[in-house]
Amino acid sequence: MERLTRRSLLAAPAALPAVARPQASQEKLNLIHIGVDTWGAHHTGYYGHGEYRTPNVDQLLGQSAVFLEAYPQALPTIPSRRVIYTGRQVFPSEKIYQPDDQVKIRGWHQMFSEDVTLSETLQQAGYTTAIVSDLYHQFKPGKNFTRGFDSWQWIRGQESDRYRTGGRRRIDLSQWMHASQPVAKPAKPTGVFQYLLNRQDWKSEKDWLASQVFDTAGAWLGDNAGENQPFYLHIESFSPHEFWDPPEDYYRAYMKQDYRGPRLIHPPATTHQMSAIEVAHARALYAGLVTFTDACIGRFLEKVRQLGLLQNTLIVFAADHGTMMGEQGQLHKGETRLRDQVTRVPLGIRHPKENWAGRKIAGYAQHTDLMPTVLELLGQKAPPRVTGRSLVKALSSNERIPGDAIVTGWGEHAAIRAPDWTYIARWSPGPAFEELYDRRRDALELTNAAAANPKVCAAFRAMLKQYVDKGWETTRGSFAVHAS
Repeated sequence: MERLTRRSLLAAPAALPAVARPQASQEKLNLIHIGVDTWGAHHTGYYGHGEYRTPNVDQLLGQSAVFLEAYPQALPTIPSRRVIYTGRQVFPSEKIYQPDDQVKIRGWHQMFSEDVTLSETLQQAGYTTAIVSDLYHQFKPGKNFTRGFDSWQWIRGQESDRYRTGGRRRIDLSQWMHASQPVAKPAKPTGVFQYLLNRQDWKSEKDWLASQVFDTAGAWLGDNAGENQPFYLHIESFSPHEFWDPPEDYYRAYMKQDYRGPRLIHPPATTHQMSAIEVAHARALYAGLVTFTDACIGRFLEKVRQLGLLQNTLIVFAADHGTMMGEQGQLHKGETRLRDQVTRVPLGIRHPKENWAGRKIAGYAQHTDLMPTVLELLGQKAPPRVTGRSLVKALSSNERIPGDAIVTGWGEHAAIRAPDWTYIARWSPGPAFEELYDRRRDALELTNAAAANPKVCAAFRAMLKQYVDKGWETTRGSFAVHAS
C-alpha cells in the first residue's frame, strides 16, 4: 500500500460512479457483508463523530439506509456472531458455561447442530458462499462458524492466535506495556506477547491483518464475480479490536503531542494510573487503527466498483460492539460496561436498486433482525428458528421501527434500553451491580442515576428477572417506566 501522509488521510475518497452491469446478467442479487469488531457508532464519522476519520465507510453509509439505534442482542465477539449468523437470540437462552481453550463466557460455544445459518440458507438457494476472516476465535478446535461456506480463508496472527512460537528473545514487553502492567515474559505466549510474536516480521502496510483480510476478499471477488454469481461473500475484520497497533502514519495523524513512552497497544482497563498524554496516546492508537481499517475497506470497495458489482450487489456494513475511550475513566469494553459507547453500533444496508441514500431509520434494531431482513431483500424465506424480525417495511417506508425497549446481554450482566432510560445490572447470583442512566438529561450515559431513582430501578429489575426466567417475546418489549 502506498505510504500515506497526514494530509492524505484527511482526503475524501473518490466517488463511486455508476458502472455498467456485469456481462452475465443475474436475477438474484449478490450479498457482501462487511463485519468489523470493536467499532461503535461513537467511533464513526457518519454518526456525527467527526474526530474519527472514516471517509470510506461514511461514503458507503451515505449510499445506504442506516439504522440510527442498532444494538447487539448479546456480547461479545462470538455470542454476537452467533446472533448475526443465525438471526436467533443468544441471551438468555445459553445460561451455562461452555468449554473453550481460552475463554469462559456464556454463549461462547459453537453453533448448535439445529441452528440454520445465513450461509447455509443462501447455499441452498444456489449462492456461491465464502468467508474471509482474521477472527481467530471462529477457527478454534470445535468451532463450526464456517458452516454453509463453500470456501473459507483464515488470515492468521490476530491477538492470541498461536501462530508463531519463535523469536521470543527479540521482544521487549516494556516497550509495549504500561508501567502498571506486568512485563514478565509468560512461559506460554498469550495476549500481547503472542501478538508481538505473530507480527514481528511485518514490513509494510500490506502485512497488517486488516489489509490482508480486505485484499484477500478483493482477490476472491476477482476469481468468482465473473462465473459464480449469485454469491454471498462474508468478511470479518477483527480490526479495530485490540491490539491497537496501526501503521505509524495513521497513528501520527491523531497524536498531536510529543509522546515518548511505551506503545500502549493494550492499555490498562482504566485511566486512573495513566497520565493525560498516555490516555491521548492510547486514543490515537485506536483512532489510527479505525482509519487504517477504513482505508482497507475503501480499497476493497474500489475493487467492487471495478468489477461492476455495485448495481447487482447488496452490501451490509455491521459492527459487533464499540468500546470505552476514557468515558467514566474506562478503556475497552466490559461485561458491566453496556452503556451506549459499547453497545450502539453502525449498521447500514446499501441496496443496488433502491434509492436509499441518506435514509436514516429510527427505532431499535438488533443483530437478530439482520438475517431475516437480508433474506427478505434477497427474496428468500427466513428459517423457522430465526427469532429476529425483518425490518424491510421500515427500510422501504422510512418509518420508525416499532417497539420501545430492547435487551442486550453479556455473561452475567444485561442492559435494558428504553427511550428514557438505560438500566444495567447483574442478572445471575453474585456481587450486586446496578446502574441507571437518564437518557433525557444524560444522552452519553456518563452519570449513574440509580441511587436517585429507586422505583425506576425496581421496575427494570423486575423486567430483567422476567426476561431471564421466562423469556421475552422475540421482537421487543413494551415498557412505560417513569421517574420516581
